[in-house]
Amino acid sequence: MGEVKQQLWYTDEHEWVQRTENGTVRIGITDFAQHQLGDIVFVELPEAGATIEQGAEIGTIESVKTVSDLFAPVTGTILAVNETLESTPELVNESPYDKGWMIEVKMDKDMEEALGKLLSADQYEKLISE
Repeated sequence: MGEVKQQLWYTDEHEWVQRTENGTVRIGITDFAQHQLGDIVFVELPEAGATIEQGAEIGTIESVKTVSDLFAPVTGTILAVNETLESTPELVNESPYDKGWMIEVKMDKDMEEALGKLLSADQYEKLISE
């Protein structure tokens, strides 16, 4: 089933969101998603400074099996991109919640309201167990 961390929020598209500080969040794909994809060979992410809209496609993840879209779980401006993934995309497989993070976003809207629209860890576990 994959590891589901309690302190994160999730989407039904298998992205996770972690509150950092100053109204920012860190985003990546879940352990479940990286297991489903298999060996990840390429990650395409938006540039820092880009504005993203919740639910919109913001990049792609290519594995030996398939190419998958990455969707924005929140609306905001990208402050940082994990550039290490350009040369070592396998970090998403090895450490999806830590070294394999993808982007950091300064949210445009109220953080509590935006996170409240996402899945809790318990809701996400139920989703992936079905």
